[in-house]
Amino acid sequence: MRYRLPIKRTVLILAAFAFALVALIPMRVAAGWFDAGGRGLAAREAGGTLWRGVLKEAQFGHVPLGDLQARLNILPLFIGRARLSLSRDAPDGAFEGALSVSRHSFALEDLTGELRVPGLFAPLPLAGLTFEDVSARFAGGLCESAEGQVRATLSGELAGVTLPSGLRGEVRCAEGAVLLALTGQSAMERLEIRIEADGRYRIDLSVRPLDAAAAERLAAAGFQPGRGGYVRRLDGSF
Repeated sequence: MRYRLPIKRTVLILAAFAFALVALIPMRVAAGWFDAGGRGLAAREAGGTLWRGVLKEAQFGHVPLGDLQARLNILPLFIGRARLSLSRDAPDGAFEGALSVSRHSFALEDLTGELRVPGLFAPLPLAGLTFEDVSARFAGGLCESAEGQVRATLSGELAGVTLPSGLRGEVRCAEGAVLLALTGQSAMERLEIRIEADGRYRIDLSVRPLDAAAAERLAAAGFQPGRGGYVRRLDGSF
């Protein structure tokens, strides 16, 4: 005797079967989806499945992320968007957020935690960036929206001038790029980081010298007179 399943039940079974197949796809396959033309997410090793995976020694461009837990969010797939949730626990420092891609857009979403970048932006002494609910979306190669707070940690001296240990500011869009606009507590230092959709960045560190001797040291270190003091610019790409 044959039994005919109701249509709704048949659809439910097929959906459950499809979900099980997706959930068993290796995480290394998903990691490849988020490479974004060689400037996106990469890892030395990807293990587990889409439902529960791990990315060993992960990095975004040239920025090290450490070992991350990773999980593909299923629901955004139904609207043509792939969203990979990422998290990291101590002792490397808690960090969480998500990477989202679609046909015409790319986004970093809900980033909270610290990224350590000592030496990455040399000669600028930028040691780390701490994000607080930061999101940034690019569409058609331009910044479409950006929000959140960020803190930059500077280490040591530059040209014999002692820099503040931290600068703080907000994230927003500016002329098609994501702009991190940070200032020190004394307002004597200003740091602007502009990030383009293709991974290029421009960093401007402005320092207002207290005296002529400090101005001479800044000039000798490659700073140029500019708006708000002496400015050192660094261009590169992730």
